Formats: sequence, structure tokens, C-alpha cells
Amino acid sequence: MKRVFSAGGIVIKEGAKGAKGSKGTRVLVAQHSGHRGWDFPKGHIEAGESSKEAAIREVKEETGVVCEIIEKVGETKYFYYEDRERVFKTVVYFLMKYVEQGVATTPEETSAMEWLPVEKVDARLSFKDTKRLWGEAKGIV
Repeated sequence: MKRVFSAGGIVIKEGAKGAKGSKGTRVLVAQHSGHRGWDFPKGHIEAGESSKEAAIREVKEETGVVCEIIEKVGETKYFYYEDRERVFKTVVYFLMKYVEQGVATTPEETSAMEWLPVEKVDARLSFKDTKRLWGEAKGIV
């Protein structure tokens, strides 16, 4: 069985202005352009790269958001199929602080992104493992 290791970020933006003008903490979620599920931005850890480096790079590549790591939140583990081969994937997630908006270099990997209020993140997430992880991280946020 093939194993894949990825890293990603739960990015928070303090004092962000919402659609109705309210200010507060917002959390970045992204919609995958392939399977269309909503998740936190993430991607493969490249050879010689730490999970922290990969998380920062992947968030920026997919969304253009430049961020800093606050702390490790946890990980998700799941199976999926790729070209008829069963794959076991482990994703390490970090809580991250928004620094600035940059330019996404692989924007084709995400079809949409949103900055949601903390209380609306769970309803937007598509996957049970990510919802569980968010439940743990929400207490830190």
C-alpha cells in the first residue's frame, strides 16, 4: 500500500471584517477543485522539507496567503484510491496566523476560498476527520 504525507494549515485572521461589516476572528477554508470538498489548505511534503515548511508553502501556493505557524494542532489519517491503488494518507495540521495576502502559484488546486467566522467553520467542512480536528483546534482559537 502506498503512503502519502502532507501538511496544512488552519489559518486565522484576527479582526477581519465580515460580509455584514462585523469584525472578529476568521478562519480560512478552501474548496478542492477536483473532488469539490471544503477543507483546510494542505499538500504533499516534498523531499527534504519539514512538515512546518510544507504547511507554510502549501497554504501560500494554493491560496496566496502568507502565514506564520503558531503551533501544531494534530493530524488526520485516511484511505483513498488513486489509479486503483489504495493510499494511506497522513496530514499534519498547524494553527497559523495570517500575515498578508500574496499570490497563489497553484490556484488551480482550489476552486474557492472563504474566510469564515469561527462558529461557521464546522458547517462548511466536508470531511469528518477534518471536523474532528477543527473541534480540537477551535478551543485554541
